Amino acid sequence: MANKDRIPEKMTAIAISQPGGPRVLKPETRDVPVPGPGEVLIRVHAAGVNRPDVQQRKGAYPPPPGASDLPGLEVAGEIAALGDDISRWRIGDRVCALTPGGGYAEYVKVHAGSVLPIPAGFTYSEAAAVPENYFTVWHNVFERGGLKKGETLLVHGGSSGIGTTAIQLASAFGATVFTTAGSKDKCDACLKLGADRAINY
Repeated sequence: MANKDRIPEKMTAIAISQPGGPRVLKPETRDVPVPGPGEVLIRVHAAGVNRPDVQQRKGAYPPPPGASDLPGLEVAGEIAALGDDISRWRIGDRVCALTPGGGYAEYVKVHAGSVLPIPAGFTYSEAAAVPENYFTVWHNVFERGGLKKGETLLVHGGSSGIGTTAIQLASAFGATVFTTAGSKDKCDACLKLGADRAINY
């Protein structure tokens, strides 16, 4: 692992002490994870809060097998160390990343393929809100679904994080966007984001 000498052995992490509300999130001392081949270690500056994090805190969303028990599916920070076989990233690079969990900590290890450079002009806090929604929409709508300019996309739950991202990306790439949402205010918000029509269900 490159840069091993500058990484502490211990870190502070925010763990779920028991299922419940926000007060069950407690600081704990944990070992700093060690990146393996194809992984990077990120010094976390900001972490996103997503529905799965909230559900995990409530005890309704167990982490996948082999994933950290800590919440935190998206982070922004800087590369602190490199596992073997990493060529794209350098120590000190400002990045955001989608994680399998563990983002509510000072350090998190992430597969290098789940890391993106922080967009120009973004703060760490802004960048930490990018990976979960944008990776999900890009992969499902554009890579798997193959959405192209001139086609039509229906987005259910258009005012959700995934929904607002899908509306903006599809609209930016020249698709016609229909969406559903649960109130007039939510429908109006979808229209402002670029939806061509919003249906209040």
